[in-house]
Amino acid sequence: MDCLFCKIVNGEIPSTKIYEDETVYAFADIAPQAPFHAVIVPKMHIKCADEITEENSFVVAKIFEAAAKIAKSENLEKGYRMVNNCGEEGGQTVGHLHFHLLAGRMLAWPPG
Repeated sequence: MDCLFCKIVNGEIPSTKIYEDETVYAFADIAPQAPFHAVIVPKMHIKCADEITEENSFVVAKIFEAAAKIAKSENLEKGYRMVNNCGEEGGQTVGHLHFHLLAGRMLAWPPG
């Protein structure tokens, strides 16, 4: 499989690890949009939110559990934003389910 995030999870491409457990891997975004910007991915390849099923939906809960742990460990007590992009028009650029955790500044709404 030629998936960028699968290669990062498997250690084939280096990353700055922020968090890891048996289901989830989080790493620093290479083009951060906030002072703190992590990408949180399931280790299991799921192309996008459209492919979440009854059998694999547990990974979404694990991602949000990881986000809470990351927020505590990174002292993000002022708040953070979790973002998921699905499909080309949704802004998804890597075909692997992922969430961006952004923090460290006031985040405007709606985003650009």
